[in-house]
Amino acid sequence: MNVVTPRVMRALFWAAALAALTMALLPHPPELPGHPSDKVQHIAAFATLGLLGSFAYPRVSPVWLIGGLSLFGALIEAAQAIPALHRDADRFDWMADTAACAVVVLAARWWRRRKR
Repeated sequence: MNVVTPRVMRALFWAAALAALTMALLPHPPELPGHPSDKVQHIAAFATLGLLGSFAYPRVSPVWLIGGLSLFGALIEAAQAIPALHRDADRFDWMADTAACAVVVLAARWWRRRKR
């Protein structure tokens, strides 16, 4: 019996996306254990979103999934440019987001195809 259904994966995906958005827009986000750099946090968040998205939406083209997550990263960076948030927008953060989700989405697709 498969407990982790696509419905559960979709709920996990959207919860992770909401958590990433919240952390990205908090004026003073909490310190994470080990004090990872900003880029490491971006890579971890978008690799997680890429993995969850791959299993939550297995029939969606990887191009669309990567594109959607990349757009999400770009929107986060645009929102971080709002002065009231006291955050810094950085196009390299967006590039890290896109690269991380692309690597994971493509790896997950390869793994699923190989598993068949």
